[in-house]
Order: sequence, then structure tokens, then C-alpha cells
Amino acid sequence: MRPFFGWFFIIILAPVLIYIGMIAGEEANNVKALDTVLDEKIPISKIQLARNSYIYDQKGNLISEVISEQENRIVVSYDNVPEEIKQLYLVSEDQHFFEHIGFDAAGMLRAVFTNIKHQSIEQGGSTITQQLARNVFLSHEQTYNRKLSELLYSYQLERTWTKEEIFETYLNSIYYSNGVYGIATAATYYFGKELKELNLAEMAFISSIPNNPTLYNPLQHFENTKSRQELLLLKLHENKLLSKEDYEKEIKAPIKLNVRGQIDHYPDYVTYVHDELNELIAEKEGYSKKINEANEKNRPVLQKQLNERINQITRNGIIIHTALDPSIQQKVTKAINSRLPYESIQGSAVVIDHKSHKIVALSGGKNYKKFDFNRAYQSYHQPGSAIKPLLDYAPYIDTTGATVNSMIDAGQFCDRRTNYCPKNYSGKNYGHVTLETALKNSYNTPAVRMLNNVGIEKAFSYLKPFHFEKIVKTDYLLPSAIGGFTYGMSPLELTSAYTTFGNNGNFYDNHAIIKVTDLQGNTLYEWGEKPIRVWKESTNDQMRHLLASVVSSGTGKRAAFPAPYIGGKTGTSNSYQDLWFVGLTDKYTAGVWVGKDKNGSIRGIYSSGTHLQIWKQIINN
Repeated sequence: MRPFFGWFFIIILAPVLIYIGMIAGEEANNVKALDTVLDEKIPISKIQLARNSYIYDQKGNLISEVISEQENRIVVSYDNVPEEIKQLYLVSEDQHFFEHIGFDAAGMLRAVFTNIKHQSIEQGGSTITQQLARNVFLSHEQTYNRKLSELLYSYQLERTWTKEEIFETYLNSIYYSNGVYGIATAATYYFGKELKELNLAEMAFISSIPNNPTLYNPLQHFENTKSRQELLLLKLHENKLLSKEDYEKEIKAPIKLNVRGQIDHYPDYVTYVHDELNELIAEKEGYSKKINEANEKNRPVLQKQLNERINQITRNGIIIHTALDPSIQQKVTKAINSRLPYESIQGSAVVIDHKSHKIVALSGGKNYKKFDFNRAYQSYHQPGSAIKPLLDYAPYIDTTGATVNSMIDAGQFCDRRTNYCPKNYSGKNYGHVTLETALKNSYNTPAVRMLNNVGIEKAFSYLKPFHFEKIVKTDYLLPSAIGGFTYGMSPLELTSAYTTFGNNGNFYDNHAIIKVTDLQGNTLYEWGEKPIRVWKESTNDQMRHLLASVVSSGTGKRAAFPAPYIGGKTGTSNSYQDLWFVGLTDKYTAGVWVGKDKNGSIRGIYSSGTHLQIWKQIINN
């Protein structure tokens, strides 16, 4: 009989003790003492259930739902819950919810006799408040200690929250199987509708699931769910909330599931947005500066704090507004996948609207899967001749006042100090040529001469605004003039740097995220625009002319198509390990990289100009 005495104490004596405390004495000293103890031992404040966040494209279309803590949840307010839903849960779970103080003594007493009969804990007579306490603050283990804690938490909830707050949190916290939490999420997941759009039969159907999410999982046990739905409708009828005629109509109403899985499109772009969100929060909340200035011991601590802060923000529910252009993203993905059928050869591409300074599309690689290694911004490669406009030509023109028609020696060059003697691609010496001829044909020795003339330190200072993460001091050598870097650049970095040519010599940081708001539309974070002048406007005019000649009559001819303006630069690293083309039109700057993840020659596809074809397919409307 030990179960009897345990349950007698929990179900009968505990509530009685609380009631005695509430009515003893005119000054209610006992209840004050009890409440003081409970406030100390069980402090309950408003809780913020983990809820979904959302990523939208530039036109306001949802492209990805971000599920926090593996709980797919759309929160609905009490006022927006249909009355039929409230009635269904009241008649089936807690008919005296608006009268009791957290527990229903009569219901609990009935549970006592059931448990005595079975010599185990079969029923608990749980109210909605008790279920909420169990779901949010406690566990589901069937022990007497947990049951007593549940009663105390329930009492505290009733003291701290309004009935409406309790009911609202309950409906948003309960589990509806298949990773679905909350009544509003269930409506969207199982029927593809908002909660308010459901008919009564559908409301009763999803309301059947939480009683036993495994037994009443509609995707595996549809008939079980339907049977319980009919029971819930019967309860409405028995409680005179539904006429016999309507009851018979509702149980016969067809239930057609329209399961709507998690929305998650454009994995290449969305993966980058997640990383940029972390960067944005770190920047705006001061973590970036703290982490950069911290020593090795404190840096992991700060990083952990940042991660916790990011998790807190996303679990509260946010909307991330991005610059994604789905039509361009689809073209990028198609071009990379279709033009690189070779098993070991990869590629990536980035498209930036240089007028708005926004990243509108990017590819992380062939057949990209979300959160895989993203080659658009996580891979670094030798830029080859694609670095020449940034490191050689623009600084040379900017410091000397040269023009596209200025002459430069394309003959043999040899640095006696380092014995560095680069050759032109053809192995020939061309004598003195114009800057236009030198760039469009991608001669090497003129580029090295320009870097040597400007000075390595001075020329590299022109690259600082671009935030090339992997440039190191050992790169400050003449071979860098033709792409000889230790690590190189990512496609996103190099493409972003080229946007300067579309902005009159000014550089803007380019981002995917426009702003981040809470679920009510209040702006939480957004990037600020701070242009940096990299070179003079007159220099930029000369550079645009040079880049245009590359496409019209130089190494980039295969990228050409009729347009008001097209300019760009090809790049090939040593041994044909990397192929590049970075170019711009009046509106867009786009970069394409083709190569192997672990290096290796791709000379076999060099002559086909695959990288140029990809670029043209992406940009040409």
C-alpha cells in the first residue's frame, strides 16, 4: 500500500496545506510565509519559448526558416487563438481551468483511486497549469518528488501569471509530434494553413496529437488521430458547445493532410547569411573588437559569450532581410552545376549589386548542401593575373598619372636583388606597349614593373580597404604582382574588391543582410555604409577603359555580350590550378573561380574558357 500513502500525501495533503495557508488568519501570515518561501525557492518570471526565425529575399519572400533548439515553433498570442481551440482544450484537459489555483483537487482525487487500483502512477489529474509546469520547468518522470514539485510550480505559476498567459504559453509549448511545437505550428505543418484558417474538424484533429504524440502521430497513425478527434468533438457536443447536427457534420468532414516541411531554399546563400549574421551581431555588440584585442586565454571565453548571445537572439525569433535575388541565384547554381561535369573540378561564383553594395547571389560549389564547406567565401586561391588591376595598374595610374595610352616596357625584367626574373605567358618580349595592350593581353613583365615602380609597401596599401584576410607579410614581394601569394583570396573577397571599379574608386563593404528585425518588425541590427576612397575618380575612369578592352579584344573575349558596359580581368595561377574571371557591368560585379579543392592542374579545360562561359551565363539576361 506504499503507493497509496505517497499519493495521499501528494494529491490530498499538499493541496490542503496550501489551502490552509491561504485561509489561516485575517492577516494571512501563513500564506505570506509560504509565498515568501516559494518566491525564494521557485522564482518564476516570464519565459521566452524558443521560436522560429526567418530569412527573406530582397522582395520579401520567405526563403528559409531557422529552427532554434530543434523546436519548430510559431508562437501565437492568446487573443489570436480561435475560441474553438480554447474550448477543445478546456473540455478535454481542464474544465475548471479558470476557477482553480493551479490544480484540481477533485480531479486529483479521482486519479488517486485509479492509481491505488493499479498500484502505480497511472493518472495524475493534471491541469493545464500542471502540464505547463511539467513541460517547461520540470520533467516527465513519474515520481512522487516530481509530482510534488509540479504542484508547487503550478501554484507559483498561478500566483505570477494571468490565466491567459498560462493558457497561451501552454498552447505554444506542447508537442505535436514530428518536431512540431505549438498549436500554430501544427496548423501550418499538417495543413499548410494558418491557425485561423482551419475549420473545426481540422482544429480538433491537430488538438488530438499532444495527448500522446507517438500514438496520435498523424503521419504514422492517422486512424488513431481521427478516432481521438471524434472523441474531442463529442466532448464539445456533451458540453453543449456543439449541436448534434454540427457534431455529426464535423466528424464526417474530410481530413486532408497537406504537410508543409521546413522552408529552406538556396543553401549556398543561406549558409553565408548565417555566418554574416554572426559577424553582424559581433560587430554591433562590440564582440569583434574585444575578441581581436583579447589574449589567447580570454579569446575562447569571449567567443563562447558571443555564441550564447547569438543563440539567445535567434531563439527569441528574428527576421533576417537579405538582398538575395532568386532569379540570379538560380542562374548561378545552374551555371556552376551544368558547366562543370568533371568529377574532381569545382567552382564558385559571387554576384554583387555594386550600386546597392549588396550580395545578390553566390555559389558554394557544385551540388552544394547547406552548411557544407562554402567555396565562395571559405576557400582561398592564387588570384593569378586577376590581381593586376588592383595591385599593379590602379596604384600605378593613381601615383603616376598614367593613362591607357601611356607606354610601359613589356620586355625582359629581372630583379637583381632577389634574382626574380618573370616571363610573359608566351615567353616572348614585346618591347614598349600601351597599358591597354599590356592588360588586355595579360603581359606579366609590365605588371611587375608597375609594382616595382610604385613600391611594394605603397602598392599593398591600396589593398588594405578590401580586407583580404589571408594576405600576410611574406606576400610583400614582386611575385605578388602576377598573383604569387601565400594563400590568396576567396572569390567573395576578390569580387568585392572589384566593385570599386563600379563606384568611381570608392569601396563599400558588401553584405547579404540588409537588416535584422524582431518578429514585430522593429529593427535590431543593420550594417552602416562607410565608403573608402581607394583611388582617384580619374584613375577609376582609366581602369574602366582598360577592363573593357580585356573583354572587347583581350583575354576575356568569351565573356562579351551586347551591353552598355562590360569590363573584367581573367586570372590563371601557376600550373593552371585556378581559373578566374572577375568582371562588371553597369549594375553588377561578378566573380567566377574554377579549380580543385586540393589543388591540381585543370589545364585540360583552360582552352574551353569554362570560367568565362559561366560568367557570361550568369550575367547575360
